[in-house]
Amino acid sequence: MLEVSRRIKEKRIEKKLTLQELADKSSVSKGLISQIENGRSIPSLPVMFSIIQSLEMDVGDFFKDLNLNEPTIILQRKKDYENFEKENTKGFTYQRIFTKSLQATTIDFVLLELMPNSHREEVHTEAFEFKYILSGEVDYLINGDVYSLRAGDSLFFDGRLPHVPKNKTDQSCHMLIVYFFNQK
Repeated sequence: MLEVSRRIKEKRIEKKLTLQELADKSSVSKGLISQIENGRSIPSLPVMFSIIQSLEMDVGDFFKDLNLNEPTIILQRKKDYENFEKENTKGFTYQRIFTKSLQATTIDFVLLELMPNSHREEVHTEAFEFKYILSGEVDYLINGDVYSLRAGDSLFFDGRLPHVPKNKTDQSCHMLIVYFFNQK
């Protein structure tokens, strides 16, 4: 659904529609469109078809090349974090760094210090993994691709893919890791 959410937002921006304009054309609220685009809500089929129609797209074209079966890797740069406000707050700055809808899962929060010039063999985990770089720099090798991360960047991926962090610098890298294990 995250890929569907991203596509809706991408097509809305491509069509130069505001959230409100798409909401009006789709006969849903602006808040629902925002929640769908940010992966916080899964639209019903009638709502999804209404949105796709409001984007003036054929349903087949909307889903074309959308691979929903591939493992997910999401790289989020600090500069791209979404600012948002909560009602009745002053002096609070919120930035959404990651949103993912999950059902039955166990969540494990971990702090990792990756020492300078450290390395290990690639691993696999039976979890989705979210990494947030607190300080330092790290290269994440995932399924043969390298993702260079700095403080403030985040990364989400399917841990079943072969992966390993590599700190090639002379300073430690500190990161927050959240594992999402499916309950069977």
